[in-house]
Amino acid sequence: MNINRRSVFFWGMVILLGVMMFAPLYKTDQAKEISFSNFLNLIETGKVKEVTIAGEIVSGKLKDNSLFRARALNYPNLVPNLREKGIDIKVESPMESGWAWALISQIVFPLAFFGFLWWLLLRQAQSANSAALSFGKSPAKPLSGKIKITFADVAGVDEAKEELKEIVDFLKTPEKFQKLGAKIPKGLLLMGAPGTGKTLLARAIAGEADVPFFSISGSDFVEMFVGVGAARVRAIFQQAKKQTPSIIFMDEIDAVGRHRGAGLGGGHDEREQTLNQLLVEMDGFDPKINIIVIAATNRPDILDPALLRPGRFDRQVVLDKPDLRGREEILKIHAKNKPLAKDVDLKVVARRTPGFTGADLENLLNEAAILAARADKKEIFKEELEEAADRVMAGPEKKSRVISEKEKKIIAFHEVGHALISKLLPNADPVHKISILPRGLALGYTLALPLQDKYLVSKSEIIDQITILLGGRASEETEFSEVTSGAHNDLERATELAKKMVTEYGMSKLGARTFGRKDRQIFLGRDIAEMKDYGEQTADAIDCEVKSIIDVCHKKAVEIINSNKAQLEKIAGILMEKETLEGEDLENAFKTSQ
Repeated sequence: MNINRRSVFFWGMVILLGVMMFAPLYKTDQAKEISFSNFLNLIETGKVKEVTIAGEIVSGKLKDNSLFRARALNYPNLVPNLREKGIDIKVESPMESGWAWALISQIVFPLAFFGFLWWLLLRQAQSANSAALSFGKSPAKPLSGKIKITFADVAGVDEAKEELKEIVDFLKTPEKFQKLGAKIPKGLLLMGAPGTGKTLLARAIAGEADVPFFSISGSDFVEMFVGVGAARVRAIFQQAKKQTPSIIFMDEIDAVGRHRGAGLGGGHDEREQTLNQLLVEMDGFDPKINIIVIAATNRPDILDPALLRPGRFDRQVVLDKPDLRGREEILKIHAKNKPLAKDVDLKVVARRTPGFTGADLENLLNEAAILAARADKKEIFKEELEEAADRVMAGPEKKSRVISEKEKKIIAFHEVGHALISKLLPNADPVHKISILPRGLALGYTLALPLQDKYLVSKSEIIDQITILLGGRASEETEFSEVTSGAHNDLERATELAKKMVTEYGMSKLGARTFGRKDRQIFLGRDIAEMKDYGEQTADAIDCEVKSIIDVCHKKAVEIINSNKAQLEKIAGILMEKETLEGEDLENAFKTSQ
């Protein structure tokens, strides 16, 4: 805004000075220079309309509106002659149109203009120098008093909230802890998958704490100039020390906190210099200075070990995806400003969304509100929430995609194959929905929801999961005596589960050991690269075990399909007619087909 005002002021002054410089010249160029005798002849013939006398200079306008200019020297009868002819007479000071005015307009004004231009260029140069020096200044944004979010607006991460409440309490009443010899923690690292609420918790701290709160992103330290990152680290800590007690929040700290020595620049790498300065500042605190650094990352595996030791980030809080109760609480928070219909049960929605993060649940309610508004409804109904959940999980429904009756029948038998086996196996999750409407990349899908959150999985449960995944292909084989490419994703997931049983979980004849060393590629930024730590004979044995598990599960799936073929065909017929089965329709379909 300041730059725009300065530009307007500058160009305004340029135009004004230009007008003042060239206006007299323009006026002079329009007047025709005539001799004094010619001027007297024009008076005698009555062609002069008006005259302006300025010292020795006489100018005026003829009756044909043309302008003239003449010099009259010591002619006493000039005024009487003009009055006799009835000509309008004006008298001006010689300063206004004589040599003095020419001097001012042609010398003083240009000098003033170029002087002003020089002053402006000098100021711009000084501003550029100031901007260059400001690279090392702190880009942190003080947020105290500006954020209205509190801990009451955060749900699903109760343990992390308690840790952060204690930090805020420590800053507000440090004497309570100091009486017992407790020292304030220097750093707290929030770790968790994207969308689990790390930044939201930081905003809640800013809303709760009555202390200065400085927010900065890890990428703010990265610039093209050498040394800028380290200078900014020093600047933000100096800024915080002036207003203790205070909190510094660094979002996405992995941008500057990556493991040292992993890059190509060695010890002189600019990012490493920034990290070194951060380590020094965090460990160089005066014990009496109450400054806490809170950082957030979803890549704790690539952080330098020096950052994670006690004395720097003393506490490391993991934010997991919310459980069933946590999802329900999160939904209640995001539903406060949304009118929900009476048929909406947020507990059912929470059970419908296992694995959803807080950001996913917020997006779900927002999508439901958009769908309700699109249908001109005044409330959000259950059907909008169901559709929103499907959109978040599998993508929007593709109603424009035209599928032939033959392919529609194949898809129906494929999905019912999954659902039927899931219904009959003891360790399978209950089937919630079957659909043959294309959504996202899938031509159809079967949704099974667990009754409760699970943190451990048994061998029999994995075997049943693989059998369910192969149920679609088994159904195609039994009904059409051939297979299609529709089972591609099912086969990929089934193979992955079988391989994990053998190489990671020790659930095979090869015994209770793992195969394959996981090597984390820090510099490349990739998650895991598998390194073989076994011989070729063992590799063949692993392949045989994986194939054996897949074959056993596939055989089991085919047997279940063959034993319940009539039920399979009835449910597939109902699904082809209704395209989607869920809730009571799904239960009735299973009951009537028995």
